[in-house]
Amino acid sequence: MSIALLPVIQPDAAACCTPLTSEAMDADRADGLAKKLKALADPTRLRLVSIVAASEGTEACVCDLIEPVGLSQPTVSHHLKILMEAGFLTRSKRGTWAYYKLVPGALGELSQLLDVTASR
Repeated sequence: MSIALLPVIQPDAAACCTPLTSEAMDADRADGLAKKLKALADPTRLRLVSIVAASEGTEACVCDLIEPVGLSQPTVSHHLKILMEAGFLTRSKRGTWAYYKLVPGALGELSQLLDVTASR
């Protein structure tokens, strides 16, 4: 059995990582940033990102994420889907289980964006 892997798309660092204080933000950029911040603003999703990031290889099986957050599998999967759509996690299937991996640099990009001292 072969597994097809999707390519990792590297975002344009200048477009996504310019600190907020360096220039006025257009509506599209504000929309994208709001989506990312909203995804992380939920305590459960923030914990899930933390658990995945702290896991070996920054990857965790959904089966290992249910107990720590104390929610049902469908609810955990819903939160993971939101984190994927916001660009923080990727998903791969192995047999019947889904594994989630932290997107390299995703949290760092957000950190750079919010660094108000970088443009001063």
